[in-house]
Amino acid sequence: MARAVAITAPGGLEVVTVIDRPVREPEPGEVRIAVAAAAVNPTDLYLRVHGTDAAPPPWTPGMDAAGTIEAVGDGVDRLLVGDEVMAAVLPRRPEGGAQAELVVVPAASVVAIPDGATLVEASTLPMNGLTALRALELLGLAAGQTLAVTGGAGLLASYAISLAKEAGLRVLADAGPSDEALVAGFGADVVVARGEGFVDAVREAAPGGVDGLIDTALLHDAAVGAVRDGGRIAAVRDWQPSATPRGIVVEGVSVVETFERTAWLQELRRLASAGRLALRVSGEYPPERAAEAQRVTGAGGLRGRAVIVF
Repeated sequence: MARAVAITAPGGLEVVTVIDRPVREPEPGEVRIAVAAAAVNPTDLYLRVHGTDAAPPPWTPGMDAAGTIEAVGDGVDRLLVGDEVMAAVLPRRPEGGAQAELVVVPAASVVAIPDGATLVEASTLPMNGLTALRALELLGLAAGQTLAVTGGAGLLASYAISLAKEAGLRVLADAGPSDEALVAGFGADVVVARGEGFVDAVREAAPGGVDGLIDTALLHDAAVGAVRDGGRIAAVRDWQPSATPRGIVVEGVSVVETFERTAWLQELRRLASAGRLALRVSGEYPPERAAEAQRVTGAGGLRGRAVIVF
């Protein structure tokens, strides 16, 4: 048995609690991790509000974990007991997600934490890093093309900006006045003002419109005008416009498709080890304060992730 954050039913913050839940032995190709830290993401709030038909409650949220390997299944030779690792975890399964003291996951979803990073810092990287890589893959932009990123100061946006620069793209991102230097530090070539003037500001910097857009701020229709005719938008939440103007294509980003792309996780680790991805933690919370961690996440404006620390 292990302590775990639990959502007892769809609802408000009052349905978030801590339970003891059974933990199984790893099967072939799996590892069991003693979790030290698990990031809180907006998807955890969605699970709390809506629940899931994939498994009965209680549901344990969390898609990012970092900790120490405690046991390995047959056939796992890349990872050893005692290794400090980070993992992408699927919460919509009977045994739940990352916010538990012990989790069993496919070895393919696990890599060593970045050099110089703490376990708490490392817990912010797997799911958000994979989401950014998947968004860029769906956009299919070539070096020299132009990308816009909304919500530039957020964690997901910061990874998208930095990874886009690694791919040789010209990057425009929005920010409030107090965050302009922060967003430029992620690698954005042009920082435009956030808010109602976003489309006009992007069009001034890229007169024909950008080739692609990653919409982490969920501007949806309000951001479409920034994209050129025939361009592409990566939507990080479920969104599809009723009508797509000017031949623009909207791609939905499903990050769970990438959870066993070990090479992508290794690349995220490499870039973070080299200091080219900024791992940002906004606060640490024991599991008993998971509801508070969800509250501050839902309030917005964080410059990093709240992290559950066991």
